[in-house]
Amino acid sequence: MKKILLFSLSVLSTVTFSQIINKTKIEAYSTKNKSVTIYTSADSTSLRLTKTNSDLKFLEMKQPLETQVCIFVNPDKKFQTFMGIGGAITDASAEVFAKLSPEKQTEFINAYYSKDKGIGYSLIRTNMSSCDFSSDVYDYINEGDKNLNSFTIEHDKKFKIPLIKKVIQSIGKDANLYISPWSPPAFMKDNNSKLQGGKLMPEFNQSWANYYVRYINALQKEGISVWGLTIQNEPMAKQRWESCIFSAEEERDFLKNYLGPTLAKASLGNKKIIIWDHNRDLISQRVSTILSDVQANKYVWGIGFHWYENWSGGEMMFDNIGKVNEMYPDKNLLFTEGCVESFNANKYQLWKNGERYGKSMINDFNNGTVGWTDWNVLLDNNGGPNHVGNFCFAPIHGDLSTKELIYTPSYYFIGHFSKFINKGAKRISSIASRSQLLTTSFQNPDGKVITVVMNQSNSKITYYLYLGTVASEITILPHAIQTLVY
Repeated sequence: MKKILLFSLSVLSTVTFSQIINKTKIEAYSTKNKSVTIYTSADSTSLRLTKTNSDLKFLEMKQPLETQVCIFVNPDKKFQTFMGIGGAITDASAEVFAKLSPEKQTEFINAYYSKDKGIGYSLIRTNMSSCDFSSDVYDYINEGDKNLNSFTIEHDKKFKIPLIKKVIQSIGKDANLYISPWSPPAFMKDNNSKLQGGKLMPEFNQSWANYYVRYINALQKEGISVWGLTIQNEPMAKQRWESCIFSAEEERDFLKNYLGPTLAKASLGNKKIIIWDHNRDLISQRVSTILSDVQANKYVWGIGFHWYENWSGGEMMFDNIGKVNEMYPDKNLLFTEGCVESFNANKYQLWKNGERYGKSMINDFNNGTVGWTDWNVLLDNNGGPNHVGNFCFAPIHGDLSTKELIYTPSYYFIGHFSKFINKGAKRISSIASRSQLLTTSFQNPDGKVITVVMNQSNSKITYYLYLGTVASEITILPHAIQTLVY
């Protein structure tokens, strides 16, 4: 009887394993009966997310030559799951939006948040109390109110909340909104100012943790679901605008002793907590300090990062993201802010501004990033409003003198990813054979593969999109970005 039972279990296991193998074979990607559709944006042309080719076939091509430029895509090698792309709805963005005509407001909403009419944003970041891209310095409580009895988000109901509601309605179920604080109230800090850095004083740790809870609950009372939060925007930067310094140890201890338990106690333990929220340069030290602590680690969903480490004159440090991903593969990497600084209206259409986005997004995704959030979604024709004159570019500007929307190259570069890659997609292996080309690829839940290719060179390049033993011959213009759908 025992032998019969063991035999039966063995047969059952073999059948089950065979079913898994067969299922894998059924779901394996095949280029059979598939063709490639190409969308292109290119410098010194009118091409902007323009369909430039369709129905390109895959032909047998077993061994590429050294002289042939190739993009090698392998759908069998899958990596992180994609959650979305978006931008920040700041006070500045909401104020500019409110000054647009109803027609331009509709155009703006469609341009960002519609997959069909626009580029399909789904991530939203917003500031908790004032930041540099606010017209004034404000808080949700009266000065000195440690118990938060005066807490109200009435300030946000004028501009920011109405826009957030419109955006979430447009996005639908895929919307994910997260909040970021720039500074605690002045009285809670050792410099008695929301500006110029300073530190949260220990006696206000609990009050500040309670502040997040009050803000999240206030937004959700307005019908705005909050998906997550970062602990502190740029915790190592002393800025002339709203800022607050947290060392790695201070952020760790605030999270494990105050913020994490306070959110859990308030039945908000499902909110995704993101640490760091600063540049790629110091990221490994911050992450190691926090995540090596078991009690802090359990509260952390992911690691946020920005792209401003080149302030020192160096290059963007993309490899740091990959190294952190290797160290903590169970945590999520989320790009939480980037913009082109130093606004100049004469440079609205400067192509290299868009290329900065393309290069960063490709590298960040290839290093394990699950989502990518730009800074302000909308600014005016002065690069603001901004209460400290820290003006910058946005992908779309609202010219309040002409009442028109201005679309910059950055908008189109971001769109080459956000319009085509869907929530739940898996990044797959995508490798270029020449350094002039950058590439990343994803397979959408419906099985379609999306490959983004960026030409950094001054030359037109013919390359082969290569999958297994078949390839499709494609040409990319100088300083162009393409999205291939197949």
